[in-house]
Amino acid sequence: MIELRPVIEADLYFLWHWIHEVSNPEWALWDAPHFKRPGRKSIQDFMAEDAEWFRDTDRRMIFVDGRPAGIVTRYEELPAGSRWWEVGIILYDPDRWGRGIGRQALELWVSMIFEKTDAHLVTLTTWSGNERMVRAASRAGFSECARIPEAREWNGKRWDSIRMVFLRKAWERQLRPAPARLSRGRVASHRAIGR
Repeated sequence: MIELRPVIEADLYFLWHWIHEVSNPEWALWDAPHFKRPGRKSIQDFMAEDAEWFRDTDRRMIFVDGRPAGIVTRYEELPAGSRWWEVGIILYDPDRWGRGIGRQALELWVSMIFEKTDAHLVTLTTWSGNERMVRAASRAGFSECARIPEAREWNGKRWDSIRMVFLRKAWERQLRPAPARLSRGRVASHRAIGR
């Protein structure tokens, strides 16, 4: 079972481990590797400098069957009140990848944003080398809205920057149950469905 929970102190040790203690973590190869990663920090420095940022309401821990797996983030694009939210997601442990966890976490996070805010749209930005992210976002209901060719340079190659969008009206359509269909393609009555 996938859950999103506010970040608590016990989660900070998990985050510090994957962000600073693990040498050359594989997740960092996919999370905007074209940007320089900050230097490693001791647990004490991490707690003093970063704990409050992680505990903000714009972040949630991803739990899988009661165990921490990653984090989702959000921020409102400027200007404030634009009703445009940008989201991010990281699953730290590569053993968790390819199991639909990212898709489910994105679905939960987008739903939470639309339910708790007046957001008009939610976007996610990635790069063309992160095909798993593009696939997970597409399966969660995002669609590509912009592609900037060769905008990012990493590992001796140019990559496209990709922005994906989920509009509130598309999310609301997903919530409406599709009419039940009979084998001949007619819409079934409520009475027939109940039997």
